[in-house]
Amino acid sequence: MAKSKTEELAKQLSEPILDQLGYELVDIEYKKEGGSWFLRFYIDKNGGITIDDCQNFSERISKVFDEVDPIPNQYYLEVSSPGLDRPLKRDKDFEQYKGYKVDLKLYKPINGMKKYSGELVGLEEGNIIVIKDNNNILSFNRQDVAIIRLAIEF
Repeated sequence: MAKSKTEELAKQLSEPILDQLGYELVDIEYKKEGGSWFLRFYIDKNGGITIDDCQNFSERISKVFDEVDPIPNQYYLEVSSPGLDRPLKRDKDFEQYKGYKVDLKLYKPINGMKKYSGELVGLEEGNIIVIKDNNNILSFNRQDVAIIRLAIEF
């Protein structure tokens, strides 16, 4: 899914702050929910992100946005960690989480199924590869995948 111009601009404005703080941008969303617009930054760092880290980044990016005013309409700014069940979106994510169990959901069913789970093998030529429990290797075109996220096992 292509990023909106607003998301791209927000990413560009946030990169110097993220670099200064030693954080990485995992994802950014700009979307309308229930009549209100939300700009969400999902950030991380080695060792994990804390509430104080989110607050620190939020204060700094708010100052930049107040000066530049890149978004014409009113919106809510949210800063969060990607969570335990983080979605995998970047090529880097597929490399970093090889061997982890993932849950994958498709836009349209394949062989009558839209949901798959298995061990992430990686990203290969634009395909997400998952090993099913019975050792069958399944590959999915990235464009057909609605979401792939780390599975939470209890």
